[in-house]
Amino acid sequence: MPELIKLYIRSVAIGFGIAAGFVALLLWTNTMGLQELVLGSSGGALALFMLWFMNGIVFAGVQFAYKIMSMAERPEGPRRGTPVMDLTKPVRIKAVAKKREPAPRRF
Repeated sequence: MPELIKLYIRSVAIGFGIAAGFVALLLWTNTMGLQELVLGSSGGALALFMLWFMNGIVFAGVQFAYKIMSMAERPEGPRRGTPVMDLTKPVRIKAVAKKREPAPRRF
């Protein structure tokens, strides 16, 4: 089996494991009454499975992306690119105060 496929399978397994821990933590802390909702309804098992599965997809994708991006080689020497301009210097603007007209009187 190719190394990339092995890496993907490992990342998915780790992501779904993290999702199982995350869902267990959500139920244990009873966040927003989730534990009572899952255990008290007839479709609680389906809701628990969907919560774990959807979080597993997200965590597996993040885990795989992290592994792939961490495989990049570091460049030798200084990095090239557009220089950053220093735009934090204050600019003096002349302020002129207008003479105010008195408000009209109402009788």
